Amino acid sequence: MTHILKQLIRPLSVLSLSAMMAMSPLASAASQEPDVLLRDTVEGLTTKIDSRESYYKDHVDELEALVDNSLEPVVDYRYIAASVMGKYFKGASPEQRTEFSKVFHDTLIGTYAKGLVSFDYAKLEVKDSEGERRYEDQDTVYMDVIDTKGKVYPVAYSMRLRNDEWKVVNVIVNGVNLGLTFRNQFDQAMRDNGRDIDAVIKGWQPDVDLEKDSGESAGDSDS
Repeated sequence: MTHILKQLIRPLSVLSLSAMMAMSPLASAASQEPDVLLRDTVEGLTTKIDSRESYYKDHVDELEALVDNSLEPVVDYRYIAASVMGKYFKGASPEQRTEFSKVFHDTLIGTYAKGLVSFDYAKLEVKDSEGERRYEDQDTVYMDVIDTKGKVYPVAYSMRLRNDEWKVVNVIVNGVNLGLTFRNQFDQAMRDNGRDIDAVIKGWQPDVDLEKDSGESAGDSDS
């Protein structure tokens, strides 16, 4: 996998292939099934970006604003950030929780925007949901990212229904559970910084190697 592809997928932080879900003008999330919502949002993103890659390379701030505004309706940043903090969430102050949520959000948006206009994908395919959900308020939507050489990178979005809106709460990319990976990295950073949560938040720079079998891909798709 190229370095650019790692940059593209790394966030998700949210979900960074999550960032492929830029919202076009749509009906509310509550009125759509999760697979339909994601398919429409993926198409909305590609329509806005296609043929304008060169422009956005020179106007990164505009691209970040586009991604940010687009992702807000479909990604539950606060839930994901709390999950990444894991066992340290309860011990964090409200201010620290809010600050990490913001840093986590900004990291996802910034990293994704840099890779978005550089990775030359051929096709994004959101698959139709099959069968009934195990739980009414939870679902998993599957997507394939196909590069120009025909290589397929499978993506699984964990989604939850809250306040009548479907939100992404985790992503598994190419077998790597990003929520779990980021949680492990947060825990290691806390150990490395003597449990100084402010230092961890200030220095937060998540990283994922999607070619490495780290054993973090197994298990539930939820973070």
